[in-house]
Amino acid sequence: MTMSASQVLARTNLTGAIGSIGPELCWEALESNTLGRLAVVLDGKIHIFPINYAVDGTRIYFRTAAGSKLFALRTHPEVALEIDAVDDEAAYSVVVKGLAAWVESPDEVAIADALPLRAWIPTLKLRWVRIWAAEVTGRAFRRGAEPLPYV
Repeated sequence: MTMSASQVLARTNLTGAIGSIGPELCWEALESNTLGRLAVVLDGKIHIFPINYAVDGTRIYFRTAAGSKLFALRTHPEVALEIDAVDDEAAYSVVVKGLAAWVESPDEVAIADALPLRAWIPTLKLRWVRIWAAEVTGRAFRRGAEPLPYV
């Protein structure tokens, strides 16, 4: 079950409206979620795709069909993955920056196939992709009314 924004906020030392989330809590949020946005570079431009994913330790896996995502990853393996949550009291955002690669070894395909990841739409997605996280950062936000200007 996805960690709510209020659950994440309760586990931070946030004293003001905005604060950092530590790496361990970032990974917990990533593990509890299944939907993110993947940023890739294709033809010199940034493209963002919604993906569903699964976490295994510090590796993130997703499945995809042949197409622009796979082509982009072959030419520019640097990616960013972002997840977030918002509720009435809080919000959070976690960003993973790293390198993506096709999963080709039969042993790693077997590991990926065992993960609890199922396609959300009825299309064949035969290629596994792994993201090696180089940097994981997160921010938590306490929600509330905007302060009055110039007061």
